[in-house]
Amino acid sequence: MTIEQAPVAGASHGVLGTDHADPFPVLGVDALVWVVGNATQTAHFLRTTFGMRLEAYSGPETGNRDHKAFVLRSGSARFVLRGAVDPDSALVAHHDRHGDGVVDIALAVPDVDRCVAHARARGATILVEPYSARDEFGTVRMAALATYGETRHSLIDRSRYHGPYLPGYVARASSGRPARLFQSIDHVVGNVELGMMEHWVEFYRRVMGFTNMAEFVGDDIATEYSALMSKVVADGSRRVKFPLNEPAAGQRRSQIDEYLEFYRGPGVQHVALATADILTCVDVLRRTGVEFLDTPDAYYRDPELRERIGRVRAPVEELRRRGILVDRDADGYLLQIFTKPIGDRPTVFFELIERHGSLGFGKGNFKALFQAIEREQAARGNL
Repeated sequence: MTIEQAPVAGASHGVLGTDHADPFPVLGVDALVWVVGNATQTAHFLRTTFGMRLEAYSGPETGNRDHKAFVLRSGSARFVLRGAVDPDSALVAHHDRHGDGVVDIALAVPDVDRCVAHARARGATILVEPYSARDEFGTVRMAALATYGETRHSLIDRSRYHGPYLPGYVARASSGRPARLFQSIDHVVGNVELGMMEHWVEFYRRVMGFTNMAEFVGDDIATEYSALMSKVVADGSRRVKFPLNEPAAGQRRSQIDEYLEFYRGPGVQHVALATADILTCVDVLRRTGVEFLDTPDAYYRDPELRERIGRVRAPVEELRRRGILVDRDADGYLLQIFTKPIGDRPTVFFELIERHGSLGFGKGNFKALFQAIEREQAARGNL
C-alpha cells in the first residue's frame, strides 16, 4: 500500500468537474465504522444474527499490528468493525470511554478535495487532510471532518478503486450463504447535548448543504415523564438522512440524558436498517435471540390507529404479534420496530424500517416508542 499525503490545490480527483453546482455533493453513506470491545465476536454476531456478509479484513496477519477490522455488507450497507489488538492502541481509550459505538459515518463523495475546500471555508474542522492511498487495485482519495462528539465524517472517493474495501485490507469471505435481512442504511440518528441541536443542524446546512427535512418538538415527542427535541437534516437526494436529538425539560431523565451519561458524550444513538420484509426479518432475529422493545396491546386496540393508518400490507394482528409499529403520512406508510441496546451499555441500538412511500420517521408512534424506552430505563434504574 502506498499513501500520498500532499493535497493538490484546485485538483479534482472525482467523477464530477469543479464547475458542478453543488459545492459538497454526497453520493451516499460509504460505511459506518464502529469501535467495539471485541471485533471478532461482534463480526460473528452480525453475520450469524443479522445476515451480514464478510467481505474484507485487516489485522496482524495483514501487517496491521494495532487492531483487527472486519468489513461486513448487507446490500449497500457496509459496517467496519474495529477492535484493538495492541494494548496501547488509541482504540482502547476510546472504547474505555464510550463502549461499543459508531465512530465514523463515512460518506461517499465524488471529489474529496473540493468538499474539503468548501468545508474549510465554512468553518469545519478538518481532522485528516486529503490524501491518496494506493495498492494493486487502484487509488482511493480520502479525508475526514469533525462532527458531534468524537464522531467524524470520512470523505471517500473510491471511483478509481476496485479492491475489497481500502488499501491495507484483504478479501475475506463468509462461510455459507447468509440470508440478507436488510438492504441499506435508511438513516443514522445522533444524540447531542442540551442546546447543541441547532448548532449541528446549522453545521450540516452550512458545511454540507443539507436541508431541514423534519422537526419534532413539544407534545409530538414527549411523554408524561420525559421529553426531547429532534430535527432531521438530509442531502438533496434524501439518500443521507441524519435525525439529531437533544434532551428537553421533563419530570425525569429522558432517553437522551441516559445515552449521554453512559456514552460519555454525544454520539450515534441508533442506526435504521431498511428492509423489504420486516415481518420475516423480525421473526428471524427473534429466533436468534435479538430482543426488541415491547409494544403494549393497547397500541393495537386503539380505534384511532386503524383509522389513521388505513390499509397496510399486513393485518394489524400480525403486526401486534411481532410488536411492529405502523405510521402513515401524506406520501404513504411505514412499518418499524426497535431493538433493545445491542451492547452492555444502554446506548446504541438498531431500528428496522420498511417504507411504502412514506418519507417520515414514524411521528405517530413517538409516544408509544418513548414509553417503551422509559419502561426499559426504569428497569435499569435510569429513569
